Amino acid sequence: MAQNPAARSRAYLTALTQEIEKKLQRAVASPSQRINLLQELFADIALEVDDRAKEIILSRDDGAISPAADGSESHLCFYDVLSDHFVQVPQDGRPILDLIVKLWSQSFASNIFSLLFHKWLFEVQIEDSEVLVRYSSALVQGATNVFWIDIQTNTRRFQLLFHYLLEDVALDQRRLNKIAVQAQRNLFLLLSRFILFYNSVDKLISFLNNFPAVPNSFLVGGAADVFVIELTDQLQKLKVEPVLLHYLSQIKALQGLELRMTTSTRLKACLYSFTSPGGPMYPTRAVRHAAWDALDSLFPVGQYPRHLISFFFRLLYPWYWPSSCWNLVVSCIRAVFYSLLRLIFSSWEKLRRPKRS
Repeated sequence: MAQNPAARSRAYLTALTQEIEKKLQRAVASPSQRINLLQELFADIALEVDDRAKEIILSRDDGAISPAADGSESHLCFYDVLSDHFVQVPQDGRPILDLIVKLWSQSFASNIFSLLFHKWLFEVQIEDSEVLVRYSSALVQGATNVFWIDIQTNTRRFQLLFHYLLEDVALDQRRLNKIAVQAQRNLFLLLSRFILFYNSVDKLISFLNNFPAVPNSFLVGGAADVFVIELTDQLQKLKVEPVLLHYLSQIKALQGLELRMTTSTRLKACLYSFTSPGGPMYPTRAVRHAAWDALDSLFPVGQYPRHLISFFFRLLYPWYWPSSCWNLVVSCIRAVFYSLLRLIFSSWEKLRRPKRS
């Protein structure tokens, strides 16, 4: 007798949880291989679901909506499927959670916890406040680690995790209130650093409106100031050029935010540090141009004096003259060429108009 789709899907997910449990048991029992086993497990659950497994997992007749069935552009990964499963069948996740707790001090343990139990944490009732604080801290730490993996590889493998934490937790007061106030602040600080990377600037205003109260706000400023401070710190840590270019293109969305003078100066100084060749940032030409565009967009007042001052400072570094002159010549030739093309096409159109009439 053929198994119905829902039972088949659940049996498959249960088998996956058993394999995860076995690997964690081996990690607990074998200290010498613990790091390698946890690293392998992390890589396994971060894999994209293949077509065969997707056919089994998504072939349900119980009305459940899969993580990728809602039109999301993100690829469906095993961690997202399993995180849903542990919410629907908590008893399958309990042995795994107990084993992860035994491995808290190991690298990758918090990463695995954040991937597998980020939904479970906000759907179950945890009475012990100390346990809740421990789980919340592990979630933020693990999410930080996996988001940085996406940054370093310039991928969006953990975008589903980010979107859940932003849209279903940070913007949902019911779920957000399940964790302590300090954990809420840490979560918002984490999301502030990656919201541009995961293309969620359209949620920025709602995100800032929901920002938890900040201690010493009379010194630091409001939600927008804290957000920009975290963002500038993040920009200075970025070393992957495509990611940095993406941030600089997205940062124009900050236009119109009300910031304190100190925060505005900090953002301006951060962007300005990417406009000059050499240390400490050593930006490429593409990054320098993107930084100028962002700077001129966010701070239009004084843009011409800024460019003039920058030009005179470049004269102090003769070794940059040849490349600057060459790029200037190429830019001029390109501009003249495109102008001639536009002139030729416009003249051609004018010549053809009388013939048509």
